[in-house]
Amino acid sequence: MAASSSSAPTAPQSLRTNSPSLFLKKSKSFQLRFPSSFSSSRFQLRVECSSTAAAERHSDEAAAVDEEMDRIRRLQNGSDVRGVALEGEKGRMVDLTPPAVEAIAESFGEWVAGELEKESGAAAAAAVRVSLGRDPRISGPALSAAVFAGLGRAGCEVFDMGLATTPACFMSTLLPPFMFDASMMMTASHLPYTRNGLKFFTKKGGLTSPQVEEICNRAARKYANRLAKVSTALRVPPMKVDFMSAYAEHLRNIIKQRVNHPLHYDTPLQGFQIIVNAGNGSGGFFTWDVLDKLGADTFGSLHLNPDGMFPNHIPNPEDKIAMSMTQSAVLQNNADLGIVFDTDVDRSGVVDKHGNPINGDRLIALMSAVVLKEHPDTTIVTDARTSTALTRFITDRGGRHCLYRVGYRNVIDKGVHLNEDGIEAHLMMETSGHGALKENHFLDDGAYMVVKIIIEMVRMKLEGSEEGIGSLIKDLEEPLESVELRMNIQSELRFAKAKAVEIIEEFKNYVEQGRLEGWEMDSCGDCWVSEGCLVDSNDTPAAIDALMYRAKVSEAEKGEHGWMHLRQSIHNPNIAVNLQSTIPGGCQSMTIALRDKFLVASGFDKILDISEIDKHARNGRL
Repeated sequence: MAASSSSAPTAPQSLRTNSPSLFLKKSKSFQLRFPSSFSSSRFQLRVECSSTAAAERHSDEAAAVDEEMDRIRRLQNGSDVRGVALEGEKGRMVDLTPPAVEAIAESFGEWVAGELEKESGAAAAAAVRVSLGRDPRISGPALSAAVFAGLGRAGCEVFDMGLATTPACFMSTLLPPFMFDASMMMTASHLPYTRNGLKFFTKKGGLTSPQVEEICNRAARKYANRLAKVSTALRVPPMKVDFMSAYAEHLRNIIKQRVNHPLHYDTPLQGFQIIVNAGNGSGGFFTWDVLDKLGADTFGSLHLNPDGMFPNHIPNPEDKIAMSMTQSAVLQNNADLGIVFDTDVDRSGVVDKHGNPINGDRLIALMSAVVLKEHPDTTIVTDARTSTALTRFITDRGGRHCLYRVGYRNVIDKGVHLNEDGIEAHLMMETSGHGALKENHFLDDGAYMVVKIIIEMVRMKLEGSEEGIGSLIKDLEEPLESVELRMNIQSELRFAKAKAVEIIEEFKNYVEQGRLEGWEMDSCGDCWVSEGCLVDSNDTPAAIDALMYRAKVSEAEKGEHGWMHLRQSIHNPNIAVNLQSTIPGGCQSMTIALRDKFLVASGFDKILDISEIDKHARNGRL
């Protein structure tokens, strides 16, 4: 460490080093002594203890591992896994990569093997048999290879169903001769083409959120610790199977047997024209493999060709374009029924012969009318966003209405638990179109829902009615106003969930403290089963996957006129705000109160994008 004559004196020989730092390797505590002529104030010396450096390196490595693990954990989406599989979304990076998918698939295979071992009390004699289906998304082939590799690592025997539906994947565990031990479906439902995801099934049904969390935790450890992030070759190639033909035959047989047509048993849909809008998803099979073979005329059907870019509209029965196009096709062709499927066919909506859309509360009412004919006095479970008019519709027909937590898995599981507790519940439906029936293994199957509607339509015609299925809900009252708004959380994605919880809990506090005049926490609306939408009254309450609360709203002159429901989205970093009112301008007045007396007063408007709230507060429109 040489210095010029004008610079500081050179360090003593014992301290000279060619390194930028001085490392004293053995001692943790030490003293440096300088000659009296040496000015330490003019000489800069960096001393680093090797044990401290090692600790810092270890800390950095641990932080990196934690981040790698969190990357996998954040892919959990309630009882599913979802993420960005392709570039193209502003502000979102690709996180559902082949390495991540492989780790998750391997962990699922191991989990299934462990569950089978628990059930039998001994290790399985043969390899666990797992099937995989997928929707037509363009990221499907590459991610499917990763699933096959992961399941192979876990020692599973793998079966490739190709293009399939979510309900078919579950049914592949039950229908002979397939009867797989487990199944996976690769889909992101109605989300953009850039997204993809995974759903998991055993013979008992879809996995719960805690079970998927366990699998993702296991996968996170594998992903973080694996040097080679993804396998380059499959140990054993998957066996291709044509399950969709067997599944379609299963649906055809149900229609034939239950209609039991007196003139043409094998073609009970002869004389009916039915329009299918598959939205370029997986639902086209229902046209040619179910309806056509039962004698229906399906001329005029829309978007049957699978296309993972979804060029015509979002495959979603809640999508206005999808519904509008189906309504037009029904009217132009004078059809008896229109059907709209989502991408993976676990949801559906319909259009009656007069072109009226039937989704949301209307679809729940239609299915309730059908089910209550078969099972009087049964309980209908829905999410807590349904209207008070729907409750009256159900109770007027002798049924009981249980409002529960938003989320299709929550609603279905509530029905399962009620039946276990001795309360008969034959139908569970969410306003999104997810619906399950006790008679169909509590499976949310959009195709099966449509099968039930078609059977009722044919029966009505055989009984001499020409009104069509829309007549079953002609006395359902519509809420005067119904609005859904979104507030995006302006923070890093990994902190968004915690922020949402904080905001929604504070909303509850404001209501309970009376800071929103006329607002009162509403745990269950008119639910007859204990505390309904927020609290399970049994001894084994379900795990909470997303925080949500509902408040009923009153005004001095008008009395109780509506409700507001705040919930944390499990799909995206935002908070959904649902409102319904029975008076003109009721939703707007509630929105103004939410903004001024809660969001601004609490300061949360600084970390939320409340542009939709502002717009509705100003003009009552979105």
